[in-house]
Amino acid sequence: MASVTRRQFTKLVGAGALALVAPAALSACSGEEKADDSKGSASSSSPAAGDTKQVVVTMPTTSEPSAGFDPLASWGCGEHAHEPLIQSTLITTTAQMGFENDLATAYECSDDGLTWTFTIRDDVKFSDGVRLAASDVAFTINSIVGSAASECDLSMVSKAEAPDDTTVVISLVKPFNALLYTLAVVGIVPEHAYGTNYGSAPIGSGRYLLEQWDRGQQAIFKANPGYYGKAPKIERLIVLFQDEDASLASAKAGQADVAYTSATFADRQPLGFDLLNCTSVDSRGISLPSIEPGGTRRDGTNDYPCGNAVTCDVAVRHAINLGVDRAQLIEHVLSGYGEVAYSVGDGMPWISDDMRCGTDVAAACKLLDEAGWAVGADGIRQKGDVRAELTLYYSASDTVRQAIAQEFTSQMKGLGIAITPKGESWDEIYKHEFSDLVVWGWGSNSPIEFYNLTYSKGVGNYACYESAQVDSYLDAALAAQTTEESNELYKKAQWDGSQGIAPQGAATWVWFANVDHLYFVNEGLKVAEQKPHPHGHGWSIVNNVDEWEWA
Repeated sequence: MASVTRRQFTKLVGAGALALVAPAALSACSGEEKADDSKGSASSSSPAAGDTKQVVVTMPTTSEPSAGFDPLASWGCGEHAHEPLIQSTLITTTAQMGFENDLATAYECSDDGLTWTFTIRDDVKFSDGVRLAASDVAFTINSIVGSAASECDLSMVSKAEAPDDTTVVISLVKPFNALLYTLAVVGIVPEHAYGTNYGSAPIGSGRYLLEQWDRGQQAIFKANPGYYGKAPKIERLIVLFQDEDASLASAKAGQADVAYTSATFADRQPLGFDLLNCTSVDSRGISLPSIEPGGTRRDGTNDYPCGNAVTCDVAVRHAINLGVDRAQLIEHVLSGYGEVAYSVGDGMPWISDDMRCGTDVAAACKLLDEAGWAVGADGIRQKGDVRAELTLYYSASDTVRQAIAQEFTSQMKGLGIAITPKGESWDEIYKHEFSDLVVWGWGSNSPIEFYNLTYSKGVGNYACYESAQVDSYLDAALAAQTTEESNELYKKAQWDGSQGIAPQGAATWVWFANVDHLYFVNEGLKVAEQKPHPHGHGWSIVNNVDEWEWA
């Protein structure tokens, strides 16, 4: 399977219609006092449907899976990775990013890193009553490998085999110990019942069954009575796909128990609701092309111009990282709802402290002076015939990225660097991804994202940075016997004392913030401990909905 491109990842679902609350959810609200504009309903502390075994959750319209609930397409995997709920996975990750068995009872990797062997449970049935066997696991993996449409990258897999009903052997084309992170979100589908309409009527073995799906409106899940694990405390989950203002209205009207929101609406907390602030690795940053202009780079089947006459000077990239005030950006753009970020994945065990970079405008200006970037009469620096003028692209539909672009532009004026923000569609932005600055959103509960943004041939190496030494660290990390060993090698790729992609090294990116994922939560509902949320404000919140409970 070809490597998954950013274009595949960022294929957006069109804006859906205003979500319709399920009849059961509406019936309990029909006689309630209507919310006022600022505080909401006085009775909103009761469950939205009057049922303590049920929760109603709003999610962005863009989080609705366009291909349905199909793990062989995008459900659970891809850019916005999450646990698939309807399907079981071989393993899961903990809040500390360790691994726990799910379908698997044991697993091991060969000394050469090329063969993974999983032993699976023999007491699991799909929702149609058919026993789940190792052949279903092999079918799932081989189908993803053979599909160019899947957003799950299993390109490192050669094949999966099932020598018996409880053993799965996965053969790799190269060592890849990050495979476990991918398998933690790959839902297993039934070979006997998989077809073109599977996404609309999925059969799985997970904690929940899909009861109803009204496209563009809602999805309703009910607890799987045949689930092999602990019975879910929440027996019914209703997900409403809504725009942000509609999400707030649903909370105020008592029609939702958990409503996603953002910094823009966070101060409009409805009566009877708490503001839940979920830590994320949902990072915002700008790529800094590191080579001179003149060539092209390929993304999928397209060749785009690469290189930039200003940022090819490492002194400029160092100065940008030193000159940006990340805390100020978070305050101005996110109203304080974010954490300063220096990398894609701050706080994860594979990220080095050497990625940290304080703000020192004077030092940044000195670097530029010493590198020959002189300040002109108009306040803009120039070196030879090259003026320090840059175009910064951002998604025109994303108000946060627009605000980041504007704040960054303002801050760079203090360095004598002129930035022209430009909002465009992603189709237009991709044409400039290797040659100009772009405001990106990344972040995953897997080190493979860092790998792809850093490796010379990585699908996200927009900086066009190439280093044989850094590549060797990354290759060795994937070949390591333990995640602890690989984490240390990932850190060396960031900075080994003399080189790496850290701000004091190649400085291929300037990162600003991890965006807090915010939700209004009914004060009577206890949401279980959340893992760090990856990029994408959506399904991560319900990863452990089975453990939630009403007071």
